[in-house]
Amino acid sequence: MDYLSTLNEPQYEGVVNTDGPSMIIAGAGSGKTRVLTFRIAYLIQEKKVDPFNILALTFTNKAAKEMRERIEQVVGSNARNLWMGTFHSVFARILRAEAEKLGYPSNFTIYDADDSKSLIKTIVKEYGLDDKVYKPNVVLNRISGAKNRLVSWQEYINNPIYAGDDAAAQKPEMGRIYKTYCLRCFKANAMDFDDLLFNTNVLFRDHIDVLNKYQQRFKYVMVDEFQDTNVSQYLITKKLASVTQNIAVVGDDAQSIYAFRGANIENILNFEKDFPDLKVIKLEQNYRSSQNIVKAANSVIALNKGQLQKTVWTANGEGNKIELIKAISDNEEGRFVASAIFEKKASDSSKNSDFAVLYRTNSQSRAIEEALRKSGINYKIFGGLSFYQRKEIKDLMAYLRYAMNPEDEQSFRRIINLPKRGIGTTSVEKIVVAAFEHDIPLWEVLTNINSFLPGRVANAVNEFVTLIKNFKISADTKDAYEAASHIAKNSGLLKELYADKTVEGLNRYENVQELLNAIKEFVDSPDVEDKGLGAFLQDVALLTDTDNDKDENQDYVSLMTIHSSKGLEFNNVFIVGLEEDLFPSQMMLSSRADLEEERRLFYVAITRAKKNLYFSYALSRYRFGRLMNCEPSRFIEEVDPSFIFVNTRYGSREPKLGRSENPPGFSSNYAKNLIANRKQQTQKKPLQYHKPSANFRPSDISELQEGQKVEHPKFGFGKVRKIDVNGANKKAQVVFEDFGEKTLLLAFAKLRIVE
Repeated sequence: MDYLSTLNEPQYEGVVNTDGPSMIIAGAGSGKTRVLTFRIAYLIQEKKVDPFNILALTFTNKAAKEMRERIEQVVGSNARNLWMGTFHSVFARILRAEAEKLGYPSNFTIYDADDSKSLIKTIVKEYGLDDKVYKPNVVLNRISGAKNRLVSWQEYINNPIYAGDDAAAQKPEMGRIYKTYCLRCFKANAMDFDDLLFNTNVLFRDHIDVLNKYQQRFKYVMVDEFQDTNVSQYLITKKLASVTQNIAVVGDDAQSIYAFRGANIENILNFEKDFPDLKVIKLEQNYRSSQNIVKAANSVIALNKGQLQKTVWTANGEGNKIELIKAISDNEEGRFVASAIFEKKASDSSKNSDFAVLYRTNSQSRAIEEALRKSGINYKIFGGLSFYQRKEIKDLMAYLRYAMNPEDEQSFRRIINLPKRGIGTTSVEKIVVAAFEHDIPLWEVLTNINSFLPGRVANAVNEFVTLIKNFKISADTKDAYEAASHIAKNSGLLKELYADKTVEGLNRYENVQELLNAIKEFVDSPDVEDKGLGAFLQDVALLTDTDNDKDENQDYVSLMTIHSSKGLEFNNVFIVGLEEDLFPSQMMLSSRADLEEERRLFYVAITRAKKNLYFSYALSRYRFGRLMNCEPSRFIEEVDPSFIFVNTRYGSREPKLGRSENPPGFSSNYAKNLIANRKQQTQKKPLQYHKPSANFRPSDISELQEGQKVEHPKFGFGKVRKIDVNGANKKAQVVFEDFGEKTLLLAFAKLRIVE
């Protein structure tokens, strides 16, 4: 029971209140993973619950692995019997066991996004549609959105609302594509990622006996990052917990940032409606960040209307203020970041791994990369092309998948002429068409190819069939590594790559060897029960964005989008590109809900920082091939200015590296108390932002006087109550009619003097 003594009171409540529904609202850095981990350990060790009866759902395999390891430290190897993993991995496991009830074989293939887009591209081409209108990304997102809302293709094509929406979007064939896509996946014995959830819902809906079986098995259900669940995920979870009601969800509505993936924040906001006996536990103590960072984050998120009330606080020290930097261009912004990292490392022996640069979009990394390279600072970009998306890896993986499932059309198309066998695109299309016209499996056409394609091509196909039969025997009788090695060698892929002596060719060959190493590691792992090729393929198919994380043995600055940074923490964080239409994104300004999601994204970015936080923006930036003038983000203005330090040292000029003076920071070397504490509003009532007057133009406010009436583009009309001048930081306290008193930094505020 020693582990319980390390918990604060709310954390303790979250661990020991195991019966009935619970919602644990966990503020940033409040130790939610510890609570979930100890809760499961408590169930096993103290309540004597069989691990087989516990279901814990996470959003990344990495999170599940770390939690399992922590639980194992407390309860021993018994923790390996937990049903723990991502939604997709757990429900894929259930679907493998119950697949025949839905008409699938247990060895169905799991399509990744590239497979899905390739199939959609094929369908669009077959229907003679414009691929510039029916772009694979757009079509897949539409299909994915429908599946996540549990809208089948049958419902979709019979619903006039969807037909009207598609017609308005000038994509009237979307329903037909959705139908064909689903039928082709089914015929190929394949499910995409969304099918794993959609089909689990169908399974539980249509087979009550199966639902009852898993309701009895999972006596305790826990969901991490509950704010990120979509409709489909929540309905499965609710059904599984409906008998025992022993469900615990952990999350933070303030960190709900995945609406674009279908996440529904209403799941956490309205959870109590489905579970009226709900016990709500709030984890409000932040153990990660300094007081300045925590309070700054609170001041931002308080502006959101749709949220669960909580007061995040910390017992950590006050810490440094947030450094705000203005740059002339995005290139200068990059140089600032590189210089600040260089000097910080020199001053306090920080490592590269202590720094992260966060941005709204991947395209912003260019200027940062260039500056870091020139400064000799090692870095790594997250969210780029992953190992398993490289062509040579996908080629071998397609062979492995096809050996397991010869009905997989996408794998067939990829490998039928790889290496070249003299089987062209026209022949491939004839084979696929024959399968559909005769309504027979693709493999049946291939094994009887002489009846469909006589001649030289038929001979090549027969050789291919013999090869695949050989591979299938290997896949069915050997472990994953032996089978994969056999296939890699005999497919001709390794030989072709080895023959290419260019630098790129050698890299591709080494990548394939690395894949084989990964398979060997999988087979040798004591945690893996099923060491077959099918188990490895499923493990890879269900990797999430953050599972291929950084090599802990290397020291580098992390560059990533804010979305990718969720769940991580760093001593020093730079949030770059804080400009209107970039962050918040221009695409997220059409509704309050969208803007509030952007604000939550900003909140997530702020709360990644432990010690030092930097905001930066550029007055000009290249976007879409053009040099654009920029203005500071509204989010800068929304942070309580008492937590910000305006650094004029780097702004508007190129910083020099290796200077002997003290590094940039918030110590006594820099002006103190530049911005006074603003008067706290007694009541924070979110209001609709003011719509600027038609003649609104910012005035020259260098001579702004107390008592003058002004108009602000967001806060509306107000009167200047007081003006303070403290070095470079001139500020005004303005009492607005609708938003109360605000303290504005005049270097950034846009005010029109009315009278």
